[in-house]
Amino acid sequence: MRRSIEPTGNRASTVLGRKLGGELLRLRDAAGKTQQQAAASINATGTKIVKMERGWVPMRDPDIRVLCEFYGVEDRKVVGRLLELAKLDRERRKAKGWWQDTPHPGTLSEYIALEDAASRVRTWELSLIPGLFQTAEYARSLAVSEGVGVWEDPDEIEHLVEIRMRRQGRLHEERPLQVYAVIWEAALRQLIGGPDVMRTQLERLLEVAQLPNVRLQVLPFHVGGHPCITGPFTIISFAETEAVDVVHADTIASTVWVENEAEGAAYSTFFDRTARLSLAQHDSALLINAIRQEM
Repeated sequence: MRRSIEPTGNRASTVLGRKLGGELLRLRDAAGKTQQQAAASINATGTKIVKMERGWVPMRDPDIRVLCEFYGVEDRKVVGRLLELAKLDRERRKAKGWWQDTPHPGTLSEYIALEDAASRVRTWELSLIPGLFQTAEYARSLAVSEGVGVWEDPDEIEHLVEIRMRRQGRLHEERPLQVYAVIWEAALRQLIGGPDVMRTQLERLLEVAQLPNVRLQVLPFHVGGHPCITGPFTIISFAETEAVDVVHADTIASTVWVENEAEGAAYSTFFDRTARLSLAQHDSALLINAIRQEM
């Protein structure tokens, strides 16, 4: 399920809901039932089934059980997996996180909410330092450079920087976020904010690379073509076994979420192949330090 999402509000609780809705839609199609027939089985309207299958509303366990019986699903493991997804989704919808006060919330809030709930992220960057590793000055310089039509208000820029710094707290918690980052060499050499800002930023990279929960590798220029050359993305993973990986990718005009297992697995494969082409962690640190010294 690939969706291009415009920033039209906080949708942070709907990712698991969309996964659950997609599963119910697949089961209904396999059973040859219409939306109206499904609605009648739970004494509801066709509109409710539409909302359920699109992940727009939290789902009640009795409705899921009745629908599964109506669709001829006899495997208790399948029903149990759907009930667990529904429980996780309801819990996620109730969560009130600090990220909900972000300027221009939309997909930014959704991403931060997912990151806050994640156990691990794998991120590939072509031209920027990952947000979890950025210094305040780098983030500020980046927000200013991106400010045309988006981040023009100085107060909003400072708020954005504060949020980015707060996100980094997950790296130092008792059960810290596991981060595996692969960065193209261009991100290390691009002078966001000028040489002084970049030198400090590269020093920060060397520091976070020492954290036991961080794995940082650099893909050097001399590799040439590679599987992830088309654009950056982040794979978000959760501790709950029923919560599939979610892939987040920003484009110039929109944000894309990839939420099905097949496409998510493809992104994981591309990430792993690119990581294998990258420098080892020790050699990556040597390259980062050499570029820092040049500045």
